[in-house]
Amino acid sequence: MGKLGPIQLDNYQPLRELVFEAIREAIINGTLRPGERLMEEALAEELGVSRTPVREAIRKLELEKLVIMVPRKGAYVADLTKSDVKEVFEIRRALEGLAAQLAALRATDEQLEKLERYLVRIGEAIDREDIEQTIEIDEMFHDVLYKAAGNDRLEEMINNLREHIQRYRSTSLAHPGRMKQAFVEHRKLVEAIGKRDSKLAKKLAEEHIANAESSLMEAIFQRGEK
Repeated sequence: MGKLGPIQLDNYQPLRELVFEAIREAIINGTLRPGERLMEEALAEELGVSRTPVREAIRKLELEKLVIMVPRKGAYVADLTKSDVKEVFEIRRALEGLAAQLAALRATDEQLEKLERYLVRIGEAIDREDIEQTIEIDEMFHDVLYKAAGNDRLEEMINNLREHIQRYRSTSLAHPGRMKQAFVEHRKLVEAIGKRDSKLAKKLAEEHIANAESSLMEAIFQRGEK
């Protein structure tokens, strides 16, 4: 593997929790890819711990359906299934469409400026072909967009999907051509919000999510997942 670094000890958290969070985050952000086998010994060596907390972490991740156990073969990062993607994106399309609609009505000048600045940074990361940086800034862009909607309950509902969104985002944006397409979609959305065109903003946000879903579905199809 060679993808994870040593655990940074924290006096406030038990080692088993730190190991669990490290592996969980690696799955969510795409460092550990769907279908990848999780070798206890290799993970323990990379994290600088014994196999016991790694084994405990894998069991907990299985309960969260981020890991699957295959009899006589071991633990694997759970695949992205088409049915899971469809369910999450149906909810996400509705919520983010509403968020964009409200942002067009409620975004402050400061929030609009932040969205513009993040657009510039996303464009620069894409030019460098730095997918990790693109994903990181893209998440910050969406955080500002959700906040600009001015609806705490809506923001909370979207954040409840955050882990799924982060995991899907890395796979979707890694698909050929998707990063540049998403950048164009973001730019049009910010323009609509800046013009206070709530109807158009909602439409563009829904189209953005639909396109992300299509890109993700295509990536899953190419891997032969179900």
